[in-house]
Amino acid sequence: MSVIDKALAAVTPQPNEERRAEATQKARAAASPGDWLSLALDHHDQIRAAFAEGRKVRSAADRRAAMERLALVLNGHSLAEEIVLYPAMAQHGHKMQAGVAYSEQTAAKMQMAELENIAPSSDAWLDKWGHIEGAVLTHMFEEENGWFIHLKEKGERQDHLTARYKEEFARYAGAA
Repeated sequence: MSVIDKALAAVTPQPNEERRAEATQKARAAASPGDWLSLALDHHDQIRAAFAEGRKVRSAADRRAAMERLALVLNGHSLAEEIVLYPAMAQHGHKMQAGVAYSEQTAAKMQMAELENIAPSSDAWLDKWGHIEGAVLTHMFEEENGWFIHLKEKGERQDHLTARYKEEFARYAGAA
């Protein structure tokens, strides 16, 4: 882990597993089948599963494949959020949170690019993977614990948000 990674980890405490599970449950309770929130939460589940897979595989080829699977859902999901959900958050009183969300996702993309330059068979790769996972899980916690709940409760044109979220995810990653 780089000095910058260590500094960021020190100032960005990660919620524990129990708090993350409670936030996910809270967000699921606010979602309706097939709406943008349920889709985003399904993507969060896929992202968590992809991180778990990357932690358990050992060969360089398997790690590369896990990284590619993670990148597909992570990038499709983040682009749909950046194009559709974060602007809606900003329009409904959460400009600062939207700005933080954009920054966190940009940082994750930069970290994923760094991961591509680390030998997948090395301990450094697994260390970087864990750092990215911690940052992404914390970001998802922020969304599930409040940001997206507020957008679901206060946002206008929920059907439009759902249609646009699906469209943007599919543009990058295929079917939602």
